[in-house]
Amino acid sequence: MIRAAMAAGLALAVQGCASSPNRMPPAGAYAGPAYVAPTYDAQTTYAPAPYAAPAPYAAPVAAPYAAAPFPAAAPFPVAAPVVADLPVATTGITGVTERKPDLCKASAYASSVGQPGSTIPTLGLTNVYRVVEYRGIEPQDYDPDRLVFRLDATGTITKIDCG
Repeated sequence: MIRAAMAAGLALAVQGCASSPNRMPPAGAYAGPAYVAPTYDAQTTYAPAPYAAPAPYAAPVAAPYAAAPFPAAAPFPVAAPVVADLPVATTGITGVTERKPDLCKASAYASSVGQPGSTIPTLGLTNVYRVVEYRGIEPQDYDPDRLVFRLDATGTITKIDCG
């Protein structure tokens, strides 16, 4: 039943196309005059139009007024350089969180600089610490009570600070 409905719909669609005024005529059923291809005479020669030289340019006409030299340009005024007041030098670190000097007691562990990083757990640390390896990723949170051990490419402690 579905196939019959589809066939009927297709027949109506084709019939609608056939009754359209904009459709192409069927192949081989052209009723107009026959097409005749143009013929060319082999004896006829085609030559380009004769070349006419352009007229020579006329001599320029002299200006009706005397040519006066331009006046010398006035020197361009140069402004004196503006010297702004320099900002006042600040001491210490300012900002949202001011870093306090050595709250984590990093100076007590200064003797560990130059030692291998494997000695850090044996130092008997009682407060929080962080180990930053060479070219390692370090979070940017600041804790003034935390020790930070910085290592070089060979794993040797190069710096101890707070943060």
